[in-house]
Amino acid sequence: MLKTYPFYLKAPVILLGLVTTVFIMSVLRDILVPLAFAALIAILLNPLTNRFERKMPKIVSVMLAMIIGIVVVIAILYFLSSQVAHFFDDLESIKHKLSQLLEEIRTWLQTTFGISSQKQMQMVNDAANGSKALIGQTLSGLMGVLSVVFLIPVYTFLILLYKTLILNFIYEVFSEENKQKVAEILGETKAAIQSYIIGLLIETSIVAVMNSAALLILGVQNAILIGVIGAILNLLPYIGGIIAIALPVLMATLTMDGFTTQLLIIGAYALIQFIDNNILVPRIVSSKVQINALISIVIVLMGAALWGIPGMFLSIPFIAVLKIIFDRIDGLKPWGKLLGDNIPTEHMGQVKRFRRKKKLVTEN
Repeated sequence: MLKTYPFYLKAPVILLGLVTTVFIMSVLRDILVPLAFAALIAILLNPLTNRFERKMPKIVSVMLAMIIGIVVVIAILYFLSSQVAHFFDDLESIKHKLSQLLEEIRTWLQTTFGISSQKQMQMVNDAANGSKALIGQTLSGLMGVLSVVFLIPVYTFLILLYKTLILNFIYEVFSEENKQKVAEILGETKAAIQSYIIGLLIETSIVAVMNSAALLILGVQNAILIGVIGAILNLLPYIGGIIAIALPVLMATLTMDGFTTQLLIIGAYALIQFIDNNILVPRIVSSKVQINALISIVIVLMGAALWGIPGMFLSIPFIAVLKIIFDRIDGLKPWGKLLGDNIPTEHMGQVKRFRRKKKLVTEN
């Protein structure tokens, strides 16, 4: 007979487990961050590896898929580096205009709000120190460089090579009567994650093209670089979108006179966001893993506090995986509904009261 425990006993145990998990994730950040990225990349490369395995040995298939992935990454980095080089060509003029703009803002703040120059400098230094702390979590010395150059490719290769061993371990952990259900959950989760990641890549590419085209038409300098950065930031819900709009507006302010271009940029990005949210996301990104706005913002901020900038990008795929699992386990389905973006028309209390009234009317 299954023994149940009261809530006041279960709640502290669950809370203790969450605190312990967060502490371990924080302490092992330098190991877990590259491992998390590697797991996502391995899931993405898995179909390609399976296709190669039909005609060649497994280790050769994994190596070939890895080579293709590395070539794609190098091509993207080369493209971005060429755009960054164009940005540095105009750096001197941008720095001169930026210093003028900062002086105007300083004077306006002092005149309008009475904030002295010393107080403004202190506020800027405090903000800079906070940014350094966030970036410091991302690039923690030598470990940060090793994560990108060495650990992520090695982890990805080993996960693909030992995927059968890992899957067998998961199966054997559960009892015999649950193996069929575990197999169904793993299969559905893998397919959903693959479609989700591929959908995000396609969506990001389309948004990058639209951003760059809009900025090129408006004559904004470094339009392609800013458009691509904006599309990548768009992966961070709501917060990334605000930063993505701020970058081209700032560039236009530093390189152009007047404010017409800035208003046109805001209008163009608002139109792109409308197309993205109402056409691209519903049709390209799997609707099964849509996360509501409240959870998205909270989980991104928690990811930033825990793992810095990588945590912001990993938080949404992580919570999407959890939602996929929650939706397929009966006892966890309420949590899946909490994470999702389907808003009920009425709450359970109203339904129960309506049923109770209907029952009383029927009895009378």
